[in-house]
This record gives sequence, structure tokens and C-alpha cells, in this order.
Amino acid sequence: MSKISQALGSKYQENKLSILTRKFTIGDYTAKVRVPNVKEMEVIYEYFKNPNEDDVEKTYQQLLSLLTAEELEEVTKTGMVGGRSLRETAKNKTVIQYRIVEYIKFLIPENGESLADLEYSDVEEEYPFAIQLALVDKIHEVISPEYKEIHAK
Repeated sequence: MSKISQALGSKYQENKLSILTRKFTIGDYTAKVRVPNVKEMEVIYEYFKNPNEDDVEKTYQQLLSLLTAEELEEVTKTGMVGGRSLRETAKNKTVIQYRIVEYIKFLIPENGESLADLEYSDVEEEYPFAIQLALVDKIHEVISPEYKEIHAK
């Protein structure tokens, strides 16, 4: 129990989840989101700056497997496909998938199950990419410090 929790007492303890919960609607569904603490967000932002190299390499290998023989030859010579760095593409894809998963983990399940072991393949199976991005945008909107301003509009 934190110093603040101790100081504010049992009523605070009983209502802490409601204080740290915000809602948004997507389609006809109203989702509840747990507002993360500063350390949780710092971990996510740190990953954006320095993604796990093993994850990037795995994505890179997946991208390589999708290339045609001509594209593979181009990557071998230049590291690029169509003027773009395949390694940078792998890094960007890894970061966006990480962000999607970590933000969806902030959703509060209605049935009490945990999303702690959620993987991108689970998200990809459930939602098209456009919906994944819409979810992340909605979650970001309600957990951001500017929420009051956005909510008032």
C-alpha cells in the first residue's frame, strides 16, 4: 500500500479502481480503460526508442520471407526494397505492434480475465489493422493528460 493510499484511507482503497478508470465508446461498445502510472508509460516510450533487437530481427526475417526473388536480391545488395530500408521497416512494424498490444492491455476485461499474456497474434486475429489503430487512438485519448480537454469537446 502506498503512502497516499494509507493517508486517504479505506474509502479511497474501495474506490481507487474507479478513480483510475476511464471509458470510451467504439461502435456500440463502451470500453473501460485503466489509466497507467508514469512508470508503465515510461517503459512503453523507452521501447519506442530502443525496441528489443530480437523482436526486430524476428520481424525482419518474417518480412524477408515475403519477398520475391528479385526483391530479395535487392535487399542483399542494398538493404532496401523499393527505396526503403527493410531493417527500418521491421523496426517500425515491431514498435507499432508493441504499442498496440501494450495499449490494449490497459483495457479492463468485463469477465475478470487478464490480458497480461496478450500477444500481437491475438490482436491480429480479432481486429483488422484499421480497428487496431482506432483502438489505440481511443485508448491514448482517454489516458492522456489532456483527457479533460478532449472529453469536454
